[in-house]
Amino acid sequence: MRTFGKIAKVSAMAVAGVMCLSLSGCADDSSAGNAGSESLEGDTVKIMVGGLDKVIYLPAVLTQRLGYFEKEGVRVKLLSEPAGVQATTALVSGDVQGVVGFYDHTLDLQVKGKQVESVVQLAQTPGEVEIVSKQAASGLASPKDFKGKKLGVTGLGSSTDFLTKYLAVKNGVQVSDFTPVAVGAGQTFISALEKGAIDGGMTTDPTVAQILAKDLGKVLVDMRTPEGSRAALGGLYPASSLYMNTEWVNSHKETVQKLANAMVRTLKWMSEHTPEEIMEQMPADYAKGGKELYAKAIENTLPMFTKDGVMPADGPKTVLEVLKSFNPNLKSASVDLGKTYTTEFVKNVKKKG
Repeated sequence: MRTFGKIAKVSAMAVAGVMCLSLSGCADDSSAGNAGSESLEGDTVKIMVGGLDKVIYLPAVLTQRLGYFEKEGVRVKLLSEPAGVQATTALVSGDVQGVVGFYDHTLDLQVKGKQVESVVQLAQTPGEVEIVSKQAASGLASPKDFKGKKLGVTGLGSSTDFLTKYLAVKNGVQVSDFTPVAVGAGQTFISALEKGAIDGGMTTDPTVAQILAKDLGKVLVDMRTPEGSRAALGGLYPASSLYMNTEWVNSHKETVQKLANAMVRTLKWMSEHTPEEIMEQMPADYAKGGKELYAKAIENTLPMFTKDGVMPADGPKTVLEVLKSFNPNLKSASVDLGKTYTTEFVKNVKKKG
C-alpha cells in the first residue's frame, strides 16, 4: 500500500482512486466485458481476482463475458491482483466484497480471527504445476531435491507458497532449507526461470503452456487433475472459489444468490463446451502465446473445475491437513471447517440453460 504522509483524513473518493491506481489491473470493457453490467441499477459488487488472465480463475471473467451477471441483475466489477494473498488483504480491509482465489485462505484467516467463507467452489484441485528450469533439471528431479533451491511463488503467503511448503515437508525437506521467491505469474515468472533467478517454481496455465512451448523447463508435479491432486496432496484440494466475508454474505443473501446463480451457470456451460469454444469467449489478449497454445492451456486445466459449485465432501479436511503440516499458526489451532464454506447458495441455484 502507498503512504500519503501525515494526512489525518482521506475522502472516500480519494481512497477509491488510490486503490484503482495501485491494483495490477482492473477489468474493463476490453478485457472482461463489463459493458452491460455497468448500466444496471444498484451498487456494484467488487470482486478481486488473483490474476484475471490465469486459467484457474477463468470462470470469473467468463461469467462476465457470457453476460450471466447482467442476466441475474447484479452489477459486478472484476479487479486483478497477481497473488491471492494481496486479494485477501483487499477483502479483509473492505476494499472489495469478494475474492476469486484459493479456498485455503479461509482457514488461514479464521485462526487470525477473520470469518470468511467460500460461497461458490469453482475448483476441486489446485490447477498448479511445479516447474523446473532446464538448467536446474539435473539436480531437481522431485520435491526431495528442494533443499538449497530458489523456488518461485506468486507471492509470500500465497497459496503457491503454501503448496510449495507442503510438497517440501511431505518429501522430507524443511521449510527453512529452501528459498521462496515472489515472482508473480506470466511473463515475470517466465523471465525469472529463464534468467536463473529461480531454479523452479509453482505456476498455472497459460504460463505452464508457454514455458513448455519455449522449452524453458519441464513439469515436476502436476496438480491440474483430480488424480494429480490426490497423488501430490493426498486427496482433492478445493482451490479456486468465490469467497466473501461471512458477515457481508449474511446481510446480502439476495445478491450472493445472484452471484452463485451466474457462476454455477458458467461452470455448467464450461462442462458442455470445448476448450476452443471457451477460448473464443475470452479476451483476445489472454492468448499471449497464440490461440492454439491458449486452447491447450484451457484443455489441460478444465479437469480442475466443478460442474455445480459444490464443495467436494472431503476437500476441506485435505486442505486443513496440508496447512497443518507446515503452518505454525494452524498446527495447534482448532479450525471449524463448517464455517469456512457454505453450500446454501449453490444448492439453491435454479437450473437454467
